[in-house]
Amino acid sequence: MIGTELSPTRLVVDAGRLRFFAKSIGETNPIFTDLNAAQAAGYPTLPVPPTFLLAIELDRPDPFDWVSDLGIDLRHVLHGEQRFAYRSQAYAGDELIAKPKIADVYTKKGGALEFVVKDTSVVRPDGEIVADLKSVLVVRHPEVQQ
Repeated sequence: MIGTELSPTRLVVDAGRLRFFAKSIGETNPIFTDLNAAQAAGYPTLPVPPTFLLAIELDRPDPFDWVSDLGIDLRHVLHGEQRFAYRSQAYAGDELIAKPKIADVYTKKGGALEFVVKDTSVVRPDGEIVADLKSVLVVRHPEVQQ
């Protein structure tokens, strides 16, 4: 699995979606929901809230098809970790491309737990990096005796 490149996902960031996302996570800073507040703070338009970039890959018709394609039973999957390393600010109207790949796979507890590390580079069409994301899925293998 390590090194497997997964299908990229493209998304044009919609201002209405940013507002909805900000409200759904309880973000109260008006720069994420009000264009005038964003511009008064020096932004050209609504900036993308910090954790929104995770939502790009969830925009696919089947956002977890890659898990099934790797032969992992979704009934035994837990979200273990999420990290973001930002390189540039994204805004409403930007086209962003999420390019994921499997970076590592390791086990613990004698194979009862398997960890799948996925690195995703979020870039603009010209290749400029917006952020690097890392997520870790924890796969339980109940058939493994400890």
